[in-house]
Amino acid sequence: MTGKLTATERSEALAVLMKAGWMPVDDRDAIRKSFKFKTFVDAFAWMTKVAFWAEKWNHHPEWSNVYNRVEVTLITHDCDGLSSLDVKLAKKLDYLV
Repeated sequence: MTGKLTATERSEALAVLMKAGWMPVDDRDAIRKSFKFKTFVDAFAWMTKVAFWAEKWNHHPEWSNVYNRVEVTLITHDCDGLSSLDVKLAKKLDYLV
């Protein structure tokens, strides 16, 4: 089981992730970001790439897709908050765009 980020780890991680467009979720210890692509096929192709990494790391995002937009929320359900897995996956999602 992965533990929650410490206050220092959380502050440092959020400083970096917020520069990349990630935002804290109100009333949850989670982060979210909206990704926009040229087409539905581009969005779905990206989601497919993400799915392979999420499965490999056994860490799955909460997400929804409407046409060319994908809304992603990251939280580690095992610890009910942000963990190093969320930071790692957020950076991978940004890289895969």
